[in-house]
Amino acid sequence: MYKSAGSGGQTGEYAGMLLAMLLTLFVLAAPQPASAQPESMAALPEVIDARVTTTPQRARLILDLSGPTEFAIASLDKPGRVAIDVKVAGIKFAVPADVAGSGVVASYTIEMAEAGRARTLLVLTEPAQVQQAYVLDAVADQPARLVVDLILATSEEFAARVASDLAAAMANQGVAPETVSTDPGTHLPVPATRPLVVIDPGHGGIDNGASAPNGVKEKEIVLAFALQLQDVLVASGRFDVALTREDDSFLRLEERVALARENKADLFISVHADSFQQREIRGASVYTRDEKATDVLDKVLAENENKTDIIAGFAVPEMTPAVVDILVDLMRRQMRRQSFLAAQSIIRQLEPSVTLRRFPVRQADFFVLQAPDVPSILVELGFLSNGNDIANLQKSDWRDRVVDALARGIAGYFDGIEEPMVAERANSN
Repeated sequence: MYKSAGSGGQTGEYAGMLLAMLLTLFVLAAPQPASAQPESMAALPEVIDARVTTTPQRARLILDLSGPTEFAIASLDKPGRVAIDVKVAGIKFAVPADVAGSGVVASYTIEMAEAGRARTLLVLTEPAQVQQAYVLDAVADQPARLVVDLILATSEEFAARVASDLAAAMANQGVAPETVSTDPGTHLPVPATRPLVVIDPGHGGIDNGASAPNGVKEKEIVLAFALQLQDVLVASGRFDVALTREDDSFLRLEERVALARENKADLFISVHADSFQQREIRGASVYTRDEKATDVLDKVLAENENKTDIIAGFAVPEMTPAVVDILVDLMRRQMRRQSFLAAQSIIRQLEPSVTLRRFPVRQADFFVLQAPDVPSILVELGFLSNGNDIANLQKSDWRDRVVDALARGIAGYFDGIEEPMVAERANSN
């Protein structure tokens, strides 16, 4: 177990006493009169499942809830822990699942700290801090959830957070202030130079894309989704955002790629909602480019997308073969690596939010992912050949949940550019 900065002598003992006091007093709201307890308890949700996953760089806690609720988080010392309290009536299981993986979190417990309050304690192997924490409302077949993500921190950063949480609790007479859900796309301060994200709503104009049995067209769904995602990203203040199309217009595939390249985009995201002959296939996924598709379905989807121009009456012009150059090869490899990191970050945020396909990070030879100098991914929101996906794609609350997850994933990808430096600082302490 790690040692945090400044944890020795009388000062350390005094801090330990205060931290013990904090652990005892750490509550989400002031106590209510006994007569009010039954009514308030009846209105509270329950914890129906809990799980923690961890790697050497990050960890995630997910609490499945029977309804949304309030929560508070505090960092605790000796040993290093993160405490997460939620307002609930009870816990519907006896023993939570073991930590999946190994890394930042060694173990965890969850129990009722008192009536109306459950506490989860994450025992850390090294200093860590909360990157984001938010509550998801129930939607479709997904329950309400509390999601808490941890990333590495330095010993100094962890000690500062412990002191800050203690001061906040003591200033409120032992009542820890409620933690506010992290807004999508606002994980770090606004940078001086904002990265440019180009969102590509698939199809458009004479190309409808896939169609659902009820007549809903892919081109309409993905355009509405892209416009909403643009609004969320712009509102965060962290990104410049452009769309390849903002209305029902047709663009050839190479035009979409050219727009991203000409504007030196930092990330290109093509949005689709395809269909397949096997109606049971459903769920979201994210693709990066690879000439070797993951499976037969991926090959079919890629071929269908790449033939879009021909179907629409336009032929993709022959590309003049470029001179094979080692620098270009290195650039392509770097872009593929960055694309994979972006896909992983987005899937990490989609996972607690919506149903995913098995092996949700996938590879296929989509034409729109060919840019050699722009990290590019293709997001499949779901399948218009599956009844459950069709219903979800037309629900505003489902779209809100997915848009927010995508925005968090995009922010997480750009945050990740700094994470190796944070990890290096942490490991040097």
